[in-house]
Amino acid sequence: MDTIASLFSFITTPVSWVIVQFHSVYGALFGPDTGWAWGLSIVSLVILIRICLIPLFVKQIKATRAMQTLQPEMKKIQERYKNDKQRQSEEMMKLYKETGTNPLSSCLPILAQSPFFFALYHVLNSIATGDTIGVINQSLLQSAQKAHIAGAPLAAKFTDSSSKVEALGASLTDVRVVTAIMIVLMSASQFFTQRQLMTKNVDTTVKTPFMQQQKMLMYVFPVMFAVFGINFPVGVLVYWLTTNVWTMGQQMYVIHNNPTPGSKAQASYLERLNKHVSQHSKVGRRRDRAIVKAIVAKGRDRNEYERKFINGLSKAGLVAQADGTVIKGDTTAAVEAEDGTSATATPKRQQPKRQSKSQRQSGAAKAAGEAEPKTSLSKSDEPDDAKPAAAAQKGGAKSGGATRSKAQSGQRKGPQRPKSPSKK
Repeated sequence: MDTIASLFSFITTPVSWVIVQFHSVYGALFGPDTGWAWGLSIVSLVILIRICLIPLFVKQIKATRAMQTLQPEMKKIQERYKNDKQRQSEEMMKLYKETGTNPLSSCLPILAQSPFFFALYHVLNSIATGDTIGVINQSLLQSAQKAHIAGAPLAAKFTDSSSKVEALGASLTDVRVVTAIMIVLMSASQFFTQRQLMTKNVDTTVKTPFMQQQKMLMYVFPVMFAVFGINFPVGVLVYWLTTNVWTMGQQMYVIHNNPTPGSKAQASYLERLNKHVSQHSKVGRRRDRAIVKAIVAKGRDRNEYERKFINGLSKAGLVAQADGTVIKGDTTAAVEAEDGTSATATPKRQQPKRQSKSQRQSGAAKAAGEAEPKTSLSKSDEPDDAKPAAAAQKGGAKSGGATRSKAQSGQRKGPQRPKSPSKK
């Protein structure tokens, strides 16, 4: 323990100073020696630390979104090297390095608050042993030792002996019941937080090492809380339970308002957004416009839920624009003209009904009969040059007709040989 204290000694004094400042405020309201004053001081310390860690949380969200954009590439690597796990891992790490992403980015808030956690542990342990630390002097030390939360002293542990607990003015049963309840609440809150992340805010279409890591943490962290929690003072358990509740609420807010693409949370969010936009014909919040803008920019790379959202807008007569806004589309029954009046939209062209073979044949024959040209010309349409030829043809037709009439009277057809002169 001395090694840990020496490692985090640089932060022990600031943590003790913050606790004392909050204690001076709550002590004036609830009394300086009460568990409310010291317990709320620890809770306020957690809230202050988590507010300071919001930039890291935002960075964590951006890193998670960057991981989501790599899902198609990860899927290709998995399909290409599905029989070679080692090569698959090497290609994944190479992809992370090229794109500047880190699958362990989700652990940044936990790693950042670890120094504060161990500093608080050392402060409370010093209170239990009766040693002054940081800005906590002897009077504050005695006040902290008198503080109880539901009958359990702040510095008491589940594993403490009855004599040590009695020295702090409490019973061993009260301490173990309170610490057991707090450990169960810590484990349950951590499990619910991880389960919510895995079931609602993860794209399950692609299996990645990141998902396997989160699934493992969902079961490992509650076990860790149960095993190590019995060795932590009640004040540290208050700190840990408070930070778990904060993380759970923070994650619920993010899942509800900025879900991961391809997750069930995104499906619920887009369904709510589609209903709101269809009723008001506009995208109100800036955050919603940013999400609609990202969906439009994806084009053909949209997932199932995003395509369903775009189709829902189309059914409502709306079209999403590249800037995240929506306008009324041209496919509605009535569209607004530029002058504000309404004009009926052009009806859709209907496909002709399919005809049977006999109907097609009869229709083709009828069309062929109507398509025969009439080549007879009237007298007024004949050119002047054609009139003599027509007259000659007419005369030839008359002579031919006389010859045919004579042939029919018994004469030989064809030209007749001239008769030779008779000899007298």
